[in-house]
Amino acid sequence: MRLVPRLGSGIPLVARVDEMRRLRAGFTRAERGEAGAVLLAGDAGVGKTRLLAELAEFAGSRGALVLTGRCLDVREGGLPYLPFAEALGPLATADDAAVGDAVRIRPALGRLLPLAQPGPVSNVEYVPVTSEHEAPYRPRPEQDLGQLQLFDAVLGVLTEIAEHRPVLLVLEDLHWADGSTRNLLSFLLSRLRSQRLLIVASYREEDVYRRHPLRGLLVELVRLPVVTQLELHPLKEADARAFVEALADGPLAPEVVASVAERSEGNPFFAEELLASCSDCTDIPAGLAEVLLARLERLSPDARRVLRAISVAGESVSHAALAEVSGLGEDELDEALREAVQHHVLVVEKGAYAFRHALLQEAMYGDLLPGERTRMHAAYAARITRTPQGRGHDAKLAYHSLQSRDLTTALPALLRAAEEAERLGAPGAALRHAEQALEIWDAVPAAARPHDVDELRLLHEASYFAGTSGEPERAIAYARSAVQELRTDTDVVRATKTWRRLAEALMNVEGTIDEALEAIDRAWHLVADAEPSKTRAWVLATRAAILRGTERGAESLASAQAAVEDARTAESAGAEASALITLGALADNAADFVEARARLRDAERKARDASAPNVELRALCFLGFSYEDQGEIAEAIEVFQRGIKRAEETGLTWSAYGLELRARHLSLLYQSGDWPSESVTGAPARGVSSVLTARMTASWLPIVVARGRFTVAGKLLAELRPHWRAEPLTAIAAGSAGVELAYWQGDHETAVKRAREAMDFLEALDPGYRLSGIRLGTGALAAVAAQAAVARLRGDDAGATAAAELGEQLIERIRYAAEHGEPRSGALGPEGRAWLARAEATASGLRGPADPALWAKAAEEFGYGTVYEQAVCRWQHAEALLAAAEPERAAEVLVEAHQTADKLRAMPLRDAIRDLARRARIELPGVVAAALPQRDTVDPLTERERAVLERVALGRTNRQVGDELYISEKTVSVHLSRVMAKLGATRRAEAVAIAYDRGLLVRPAGQSVVRT
Repeated sequence: MRLVPRLGSGIPLVARVDEMRRLRAGFTRAERGEAGAVLLAGDAGVGKTRLLAELAEFAGSRGALVLTGRCLDVREGGLPYLPFAEALGPLATADDAAVGDAVRIRPALGRLLPLAQPGPVSNVEYVPVTSEHEAPYRPRPEQDLGQLQLFDAVLGVLTEIAEHRPVLLVLEDLHWADGSTRNLLSFLLSRLRSQRLLIVASYREEDVYRRHPLRGLLVELVRLPVVTQLELHPLKEADARAFVEALADGPLAPEVVASVAERSEGNPFFAEELLASCSDCTDIPAGLAEVLLARLERLSPDARRVLRAISVAGESVSHAALAEVSGLGEDELDEALREAVQHHVLVVEKGAYAFRHALLQEAMYGDLLPGERTRMHAAYAARITRTPQGRGHDAKLAYHSLQSRDLTTALPALLRAAEEAERLGAPGAALRHAEQALEIWDAVPAAARPHDVDELRLLHEASYFAGTSGEPERAIAYARSAVQELRTDTDVVRATKTWRRLAEALMNVEGTIDEALEAIDRAWHLVADAEPSKTRAWVLATRAAILRGTERGAESLASAQAAVEDARTAESAGAEASALITLGALADNAADFVEARARLRDAERKARDASAPNVELRALCFLGFSYEDQGEIAEAIEVFQRGIKRAEETGLTWSAYGLELRARHLSLLYQSGDWPSESVTGAPARGVSSVLTARMTASWLPIVVARGRFTVAGKLLAELRPHWRAEPLTAIAAGSAGVELAYWQGDHETAVKRAREAMDFLEALDPGYRLSGIRLGTGALAAVAAQAAVARLRGDDAGATAAAELGEQLIERIRYAAEHGEPRSGALGPEGRAWLARAEATASGLRGPADPALWAKAAEEFGYGTVYEQAVCRWQHAEALLAAAEPERAAEVLVEAHQTADKLRAMPLRDAIRDLARRARIELPGVVAAALPQRDTVDPLTERERAVLERVALGRTNRQVGDELYISEKTVSVHLSRVMAKLGATRRAEAVAIAYDRGLLVRPAGQSVVRT
């Protein structure tokens, strides 16, 4: 994919709402005659220029004169008054007479505006000119024009112009300003009173070190009552991700978005450079590195030496460590650190030193010579071995030993670091340590390797860590490599555990159930005749779970019961808890919910006591499923929340069950109407499988569509499509959201196409997903019913019949899915029944007005806790009631639907409800009727007469107009008669033509308002 930097060319201003509001408020005050100034501070690349461009555009749209000047980085003394000369330069050639006069009467401005040509105004003395090539008169040059005269002239010209129109003066990069510019700025700000003038000056905060000449001026300026300070901070994590996505020309992998957002630390310029200059965004771009290193080149050699030492550390470094690694004396080190801190390159964090921005560290580290880098890493490793052990000790030792190529020291350090990471609940870090150990295993002499570790153990642990950190595909790959390492003389227990690890890894990936069953059977074969033990209990428990997934219920039950017996004999509470989960799930399938939930709660407790977090999360998942399937939404949400908390506490957020808990929880929040912000999905940890991140995105997508964020939704749909086969639940969620998106966009053919694609895909993949066809088919059915209604209104009988026949095929397929699908509890639950009722209600409107009773039933069925879908049904119920001439009941129902849609900010539904209310002349509480556009002529038509005439212009018959506006055909005829009389027309067509000629119609021809 080609990525192009596009800052300032269509990229929306992200997360600067508060700053923009404050700047606009300052300009608004200036418009009222309250002059002011804003000092805008921020790091290089944080977005100051972009923010000021937005302000300039805003001010320009309000009729203001916008003047912009920039300081330049000129080392030797600077250019006097440069930003003012640039900003005021356009005044010399302005077409505005008021501006021209204001400039001409101030000769002192000639020092700033060399193009200004004074004209013959009364207070300027002129002398004759003898050259035939010159104008008859020229101004007498003033001698010894003082600085104060220039300052007065600048203030005077701005004040005079501001009497005619507001003025916005923008001065950028004030940290490079020369002394004269600083003095002029101070003069202007100290004399701001009632001018319609706003001055905004920006500067780089990190460049204004303690001895910088601007620093003292800033201290003085902020004391002025007209001056405010505004600091522009880096983007927060969620905003940084949104900015990165906006920069790209096409969809980005979630891990790329997360990486760029993390490394840029919220700096838009850094993010743009990282994204535009490198395909994988792992190396720092050469151009960006040069920009960053240029700042550091200004420092003294000792300061740069210290920075090189800190860059090698990769973290904050204590003073004692720097003294040892840098080789500088105490006095030299103190001065070097003081210089780096004052120039905002380093910051002090808890008594240690770190780079102010991570990319500065990357740039400096990348600039090191190979030998220099190796020596410093070795020095850090040597120091670590001599210091007391603490948290992260082994990880640091392993890192520096690897970089200094001391592999003999690195290998055991990596193994200890992996154990520590697991204890701390960081399986991703443990995986990276295990993988690094595998990479160097063969390079370390056998005699130097730890005696209690071999390659088989490393592969086994790498598989486990990958599975618990959100990388199921790698978990399988390592498990397969591990079984290939098995030999005929391998210990039976180790061989059994290896085969079981492979089976467990395969359990969590779609399409591998047969291989999982084969692997667990191999493990079972090794211990089938053995005495009860922990190993045998775990094999039985895992086998029971896999057998249940293959619909071999009786065998699964027997294996689970045997696992419980073995686990109790061997005192393995974790294995017992795992088996209890399967027993609970089997009871749930048999609709014995009391027993199921008791088993699952017992499993949760035992797993927690046994410190088996994966098993605990699995128990919570199945307990939540039990409540969810029966429509007990509040109870299910509580369970899933508890599971999410435990996943976070144990570091298993991106494990298979940690992900499932969060995805189900988000889905239930959608149903309950407690819609969260987008950040609830969470940024994926580095290395998390794209399949898992797609599942979370798919869970969020219905809210995106329902809130009308169609552009974002379309982009997400394209990203999710490649992941359907790997995760069918993504196909279900994305398919349903895609159908609804097309429906709200009025693209009914696409809605049907998307529904059929998803239904066909899921049935071909596994008939067990047939039940999803109820919801998918219902979405398509709504689109077909809308097509049929439009065709009827247009008098297109053939189109209406074709749509109705297609809809009847869909309702039959939906009924088949409901009858032959396989619910988890054996019977269709509340959600399935509600969607089926909605399908039947929708189908009742295929050949004419829908049945209000069926829509009332659908709304009632969704009353188990699905708020948004119930509001949709109420909207449709109200429309059916209007068609059945029951306007009072329709109004009551429509008001309820509107309250929900408005509360949820479900814009497409809310707008559809308001459109229906307007057509039916129903008043919605809190909704003010839209004001009609202003016309140059007197409008003789009433709102209802205009509505009738608009539909006549679309080719509707009187009957069709009545159906659409919920009035009788006779009433339509009366309205038309009045319209023709008012317009002096004798025919319908003539009335329409006259109305268009006079600009009396609201809608352009061809627009339809029909929705169903």
